[in-house]
Amino acid sequence: MGVIVGAVVGLLVVVVVWWVVRTYNRLVRLRNQTQASWAQIDVQLKRRHELIPNLVESARGYAAHERGTFEAVTAARGAAVSGELGVTDRAAAEDALTATLGKLFALGESYPDLKADQHFSTVQVELRSAEDKIAYARQFYNSAVQSYHTALESFPGNVVSGLGGAHGRREYFEAAGVVQDPVQVRFA
Repeated sequence: MGVIVGAVVGLLVVVVVWWVVRTYNRLVRLRNQTQASWAQIDVQLKRRHELIPNLVESARGYAAHERGTFEAVTAARGAAVSGELGVTDRAAAEDALTATLGKLFALGESYPDLKADQHFSTVQVELRSAEDKIAYARQFYNSAVQSYHTALESFPGNVVSGLGGAHGRREYFEAAGVVQDPVQVRFA
């Protein structure tokens, strides 16, 4: 009888250890997925930041007296690429950059020669493509964060995360009003 009790207790210990290890590894996998998806956002944001100087230079030749707009775009880009910002601060900096880029795009409407410039148009198309990729990467990141938070907050993840101590919540990468505003379509 003592052997059976010992075997049952041993089996229970093995099952509990397996359960803890499996849950912990799932939390690690989900945390790593959030980090990898953040890296994808970072890649797309860097691509966007690389395109902006080309767009500014293209516009500068046609609208030299719009110096305030160029300086605002350059300053917003500088703020967005400066240092290691947290997710919330990075989102705010990117939203400010998006707002100033809207002013730069509006110059294309005000200056027909600029709008017709092939380089300006090409960079503008590439920048819009980068914006689409950023939106997709943001959606993927936020989905990964949601899955991670769900695993942390539900049983058994909430128990195991308390034991491991290395699993903290992640911030969502949320777009502010400028990006969320409805797109206005104009036919020329």
